[in-house]
Amino acid sequence: MSGAFRLPGGLVDRDRPLGFTFNGRRYRGFAGDTLASALLANGVRLVGRSFKYHRPRGIFTAGSEEPNALVTLGMGRNALPNSRATMVELADGIAAFSQNHLGPLGFDPLAVTDLLASFLGAGFYYKTFMWPKAFWERLYEPLIRKAAGLGRLPAGADPTLYDKGHLHCDVLVIGAGPAGLAAARAAGQAGARVILADEGFRPGGRLLAERHEIDGARGADWAAAQWQALAAMPNVRLMPRSTAFGLYDHGITGVLEQVAPDARAADKPAEILWRVHTRRIVLAAGATERPLVFPGNDRPGIMLAGAVQAYVNRWAVAPGRRVAILANHDGGAALAAELEASGLDIAAVIDARRDPAVVATRGRRGLRALTLADGRRIACDALAVSGGWSPNLHLAVHRDGKPLWRDDIQAFVPGEVLPEGLAVAGAAGGSFGLRDCLAEGGGAGRAAAEACGFTVPDAPGFAADNAQHPPAPIWELSPGRGRAWVDLQNDVTTKDIRLAHREGFRSVEHLKRYTTLGMATDQGKTGNMLALALMAGHTGRSIPETGTTRYRPPYVPISLGALAGREGGHGFKPVRRSPTHDWAAARGASFVESGLWLRAEWFARAGESGWRASVDREVIAVRAGVGICDVSTLGKIDIQGRDATEFVDFVYCNGFAKLPVGRVRYVLMLREDGIVMDDGTTARLGENHYLMTTTTANAGPVFQHLEFVRQCLRPELDVHLVADTDGWAQIAVAGPKARTLLARLVDAPFDISDAAFPFMACATLTVCGGTPARLFRISFSGELGYELAVPAPFGAALAEVLMAAGADLGVTPYGVEALNVLRIEKGHVSGPELNGQTAPKHLGLGRMASQGKDYIGRALAGQTRIDGAETARLVGLRPTDRTQPLSAGAHLLEPAAPRTQTHDLGWISSVAFSPTLGHHIGLALLNDGEARIGARLCAVDAIGDTEVEVEIVPPQFIDPEGARQRG
Repeated sequence: MSGAFRLPGGLVDRDRPLGFTFNGRRYRGFAGDTLASALLANGVRLVGRSFKYHRPRGIFTAGSEEPNALVTLGMGRNALPNSRATMVELADGIAAFSQNHLGPLGFDPLAVTDLLASFLGAGFYYKTFMWPKAFWERLYEPLIRKAAGLGRLPAGADPTLYDKGHLHCDVLVIGAGPAGLAAARAAGQAGARVILADEGFRPGGRLLAERHEIDGARGADWAAAQWQALAAMPNVRLMPRSTAFGLYDHGITGVLEQVAPDARAADKPAEILWRVHTRRIVLAAGATERPLVFPGNDRPGIMLAGAVQAYVNRWAVAPGRRVAILANHDGGAALAAELEASGLDIAAVIDARRDPAVVATRGRRGLRALTLADGRRIACDALAVSGGWSPNLHLAVHRDGKPLWRDDIQAFVPGEVLPEGLAVAGAAGGSFGLRDCLAEGGGAGRAAAEACGFTVPDAPGFAADNAQHPPAPIWELSPGRGRAWVDLQNDVTTKDIRLAHREGFRSVEHLKRYTTLGMATDQGKTGNMLALALMAGHTGRSIPETGTTRYRPPYVPISLGALAGREGGHGFKPVRRSPTHDWAAARGASFVESGLWLRAEWFARAGESGWRASVDREVIAVRAGVGICDVSTLGKIDIQGRDATEFVDFVYCNGFAKLPVGRVRYVLMLREDGIVMDDGTTARLGENHYLMTTTTANAGPVFQHLEFVRQCLRPELDVHLVADTDGWAQIAVAGPKARTLLARLVDAPFDISDAAFPFMACATLTVCGGTPARLFRISFSGELGYELAVPAPFGAALAEVLMAAGADLGVTPYGVEALNVLRIEKGHVSGPELNGQTAPKHLGLGRMASQGKDYIGRALAGQTRIDGAETARLVGLRPTDRTQPLSAGAHLLEPAAPRTQTHDLGWISSVAFSPTLGHHIGLALLNDGEARIGARLCAVDAIGDTEVEVEIVPPQFIDPEGARQRG
């Protein structure tokens, strides 16, 4: 369709026609249009449905405050719901769809809720959903979930690319209206580094919508000239389509930049979230027009007067064929003259200060007529409404500032105490005359540059008119029989405000939550001020006494994709691969995230029926022969210094003062509350040299903890820490044939016999003809075991050499799943047991906590409880029916006890199928666990709905005496 409502003139480029669709129907617009202006140009007035009652809704504004015209852009995975049509820059091929309706937009069966409005007033959900109790899960919750939300999330991953970044400047100017342009020009001419950000795609603000002149030039032309001059300054960065959404500490402002539609590409971000670091900020964000409240004020065709002016002057679009104007200030008559000069038919100019009030409107899907209090009926298809303007002060009070009320403009303005470095200029501070805006903007820009140490040249002022139209304190017209709407998106009416007052919800914060006022995508930008005024009238208090709700960022909705940036999918966090990753992948390994790393979980072979078959084979290979496993991801922290021994002794609960050089000790690190933070081993490589190993997941947290101890708790100690996890590749060699395999690699004359290199020994040496290495005789599997470390670049080569040297021994690579089975068979604790609730005594390791020295956590080590279970101890368990599986997380109860938390005796922390034993086994934390050895309990998994009878046994299933690992 062509633009039947398009007027002559405007700022659109008629030489660049653009095609688009709305709800599948084709339309045409021009470059420079928004989706909203293009829809109005084609006579489309019904664009959506309200949230609660599904009433017809039309375009209401021309900016980011739009409550009605929310659309979904695109289809499938590219769909973007809740896009404001007033802010969507028209591009060729855009496909938009209306939201929040069932069936066609023009006939929505869910509009039946409007007939039930008398039963669905404010707070009905608090009263209705309480009874009958059984209805909640069966009826209420399913209905609420089905009705909740605006728009639909697309299925599948979002293919759009987002990004984040940092920018630095001396002066950030927010808003490219007359005040913002003047501020940026003044600061830029002084030599300051300036960023000018504006949410629109064309600079000028209200200069684009109104017919002002500055220095004899049309306002829009003056704005374009200023923008061009700023673009020529190398110290100025211009950021159109960029909304400052939050002001934070330390001069940081959040800015969301939208990439122009014609510049978007698959490999370029569509949105960029900037952290702007600045020394001074000039807030020139303008103001938002307010509507008036009267019966039937929500019909399509009723718009803010400033929006009507913008559509006519900027986009050359008639909002209707016959326009009426309603205002509480002199601007209504001025707008009428302007619209009439553009060729529009003016049906009436209604001055709310003296004319009969509007008491009713007609037209279901679009306005057709108004009814006044004196009985007159005015035929019209558009109504321009203005109740004054509210400064966009949000960013000025994001850091807990308090707004100040001004009677002369009937609005709140930024308070007297502003965040450090922030200045407010123009309409954002309550100045609505053009000459005042220009003067304030230029002054704020010069002051900001001077505060940054720049010399500001003298500059002449701008010649412009200073007309202003202060509103009368009129908010609600004489009530008629119909409903009057305050919040258009959430369907909050004046009746809801009265009900909130009657039921005691008079605080503005209570009013908001009880009525859902302002709890929508527009955050009440057009409705909140009306609600405050109405509540003030009901309570007999003034508007400033009634107060405002707290202003919080973001100023406009921010997509989750923009908040994440590139940190989504595989970019959610850095992918860290061990030195043997490619080697393992070539041998059929599958990988699992372990801490920050990808680790091989098992090595599948042809013919194996599933992962269990691979894991079972690997476990048996280690128990019967020899296996190798990459353990490079374990944290490695090099500790050196004159006081290294004292430092290590202080951070671990077991002692180190008597540990000889060349020996390793299994260690427990406690938190201040006596709970185990991490376990591992620490080797003494020299008199003042230790190598600490941590679990994979805790490598970072443990290093941070050690630095805290070094810098804050024990700063007097001479000790130095180096995080060396990435520096070494480390491979565990385990099994009865492990010594035989390693002997083939270790260079002479080093002796790794049991007598020369016993269990828990360590040494530096060379392997494979001179490669530097470290060897530790430790075992996590319960078998004869070693860990061999070489510089990280040699990791894959070491794995290859081990496989080649052990071919005749049947050497088998094994992954973390087999490693987990081996450690459970041996009764070693790991992450599931070290869950932030357990102390050494719970794990059967109480004897490791020294009684003869000071260490972190000592004061509370004997006082910790597990959810009140002081006697919880680590035990093993196995099903009495060996064919039954076990579930991690299942709770343990007496067979005859009620299945309630009161009778809970403990829980299963780890389970595995043991190919060595031929059945499932598990580790558990059980009350009075040691005394219950031999008892039978029930393992109850409420989620999986299973119960398994289990026998309580010691946690060591394999070789409890430790003969194998010491062999």
